[in-house]
Amino acid sequence: MSDRTIIDATDASFQADVIEESFRRPVVIDFWAAWCAPCRALGPLLERLAEEAGGAFLLAKVNVDENPALARAFHVRGIPAVHAVRNGKVVDAFTGALPEFHVRKWLEGILPGPEDALLAQAAELQAQGKVEEAEALYEKVLETRPRDGDAHFQLARILAARGEIDAAERHLGLILPDDAERLEKEIATLRLKMAGDSLEEAERAVAKDPEDREARLRLGKALAAAEQYERALDVFLEVLRGGPRDEIGEAARAAMVEIFGAVGTRSELADRYRSLMAAELYR
Repeated sequence: MSDRTIIDATDASFQADVIEESFRRPVVIDFWAAWCAPCRALGPLLERLAEEAGGAFLLAKVNVDENPALARAFHVRGIPAVHAVRNGKVVDAFTGALPEFHVRKWLEGILPGPEDALLAQAAELQAQGKVEEAEALYEKVLETRPRDGDAHFQLARILAARGEIDAAERHLGLILPDDAERLEKEIATLRLKMAGDSLEEAERAVAKDPEDREARLRLGKALAAAEQYERALDVFLEVLRGGPRDEIGEAARAAMVEIFGAVGTRSELADRYRSLMAAELYR
């Protein structure tokens, strides 16, 4: 597992050996074949560099003749083809037997840098409650990696906890699409928390005037902020029934979509309430 530097990956082992491992460290996939002369030049170089890196990345060698499904999945058109995978996704690739200097430069681009160490240090400080120190480190990461999704998200969390909602939203807005997809649940949960009022105050407002749809909307948001998602969805459905196309109804619909992201867009809860929402919107 994590102590290995070179493996032979197959269709059967790929999920565990490559995809799951890529969440712990980068994985470099070398698509090759025994009859390929450039592969015989590049393969030993990659193996030497993997050993030299001492486990900083895993080299996964895939024989395309024996594992054609993997070659098709990665759209391999020529070999040798080299793909770098991090967090389950391809982040870079090249085709052909490049010189050692170029391969080294390519590896530098996919291996963890000093910013990754700062992120880990900041997360540890944050867990210890040393929020200001963590905040300073996240800001330092953004000096050299201005679109780092993890740094932006954690800064948004810190700012939201201080009540600086607009500043938190600015950081969330700077997260690139790939990172936003990876952090979908976390971002949705944070946005729900930022939008919620005090649950007690929201419940009192509804008790005072049960027909007040705006008060019910605030109650739904407060429930969502408290992560009482099913209750919140029920409240938002009630709001939709009163006027699915007006401004308050649209706000309820948008809040339901945020909850779907927080609980998992294909979860049973999201699927069930998505159907109920559609029935109100299109009846």
